[in-house]
Amino acid sequence: MKTIAAILVEQRQPLVIGEVEIPALRFGQVLVEIKVTRICGSQLGEIDGVKGPDRYLPHLLGHEAGGIVREVGPEVSHVKVGDHVVVHWRPGNGIQAKSTTYQWGEKIVNAGNITTFQQFAVISENRLTPVPKDLDFEVAALLADTLTTGFGVVTRDAAVSIGESIVFFGAGGIGLGAILGAHLAGAYPIVAIDLHDHKLAKAREYGATHTFDAAATPDLLNAIRAIVGKQGADVVVDGTGQPTVIEQCYALTANKGRTVLFGVMAHDKRVSLHTLPLHFGRVLTGSEGGGSLPSTDIPQIVRMMQAGRFDPRGFVSHRLSLTDVNDGIARMRSGEVVHAMIHF
Repeated sequence: MKTIAAILVEQRQPLVIGEVEIPALRFGQVLVEIKVTRICGSQLGEIDGVKGPDRYLPHLLGHEAGGIVREVGPEVSHVKVGDHVVVHWRPGNGIQAKSTTYQWGEKIVNAGNITTFQQFAVISENRLTPVPKDLDFEVAALLADTLTTGFGVVTRDAAVSIGESIVFFGAGGIGLGAILGAHLAGAYPIVAIDLHDHKLAKAREYGATHTFDAAATPDLLNAIRAIVGKQGADVVVDGTGQPTVIEQCYALTANKGRTVLFGVMAHDKRVSLHTLPLHFGRVLTGSEGGGSLPSTDIPQIVRMMQAGRFDPRGFVSHRLSLTDVNDGIARMRSGEVVHAMIHF
């Protein structure tokens, strides 16, 4: 059996659409029909080599999706055929299976424990969490990272309390999920900064109390301090990975506050920080998926949505097919996209 897939053959080049041969399932592996997957900034980072040269080329991409279980391998017990599942990169319940590979003509294509830029994918059991069958597949894809990571950045990494001030640099993708998480956690004020008005409008829709266009705001840091206080914000979150922005985030953080970085800085970049405040209570930390626990977090978030607490379907700005994936990536780079979903 073969499946259409988007393949990263060379860094900083367009993905190649091809057909790969699906391997037989091994211990702890599950065959999932991917219905919807999201293009995430992490894929742009892989393409661009943000973390350095890629040692696994060619390989498949994608780590967040909604799908249906079509076949289970030996010893799989956490999911069964017919289950609707969130496909996520953070480990959850079930077996941690070995990485898989696909055959593409004469070449071997690497895939790791999870890839989603293909119609059918072999995935480790512990990257799957069952969800109700009436849950929209786009929402399932948002649960895989945007919501679980975004909420985790706020509640776990930043440990936000009711009434604490929080500032977000970057209001698209994970940033939007974190803004919603801050709103639900009772933070105030919630300040969002971006370069694109449509993203700022979406941030206001999902909980931001104040927004700033970074390119159009003279003396941005003092404009933000006028909202959060001269002492700075309790929490400042960076989703850009840009060194100058990270330095601004740290400078805007109150002496006993927390600076949280979920944007990934390029491996060859550096920041310059004065560390004295760290000795007096300021915290600077990176986020690994918001510390999310899919098997716990996903059912809790689904319960909140079923109760009408929020509806994340407005996050999605673009829908496309896999054959248009390179166009979707280009639109992400331009800033046009808030969330782009690939439908199969």
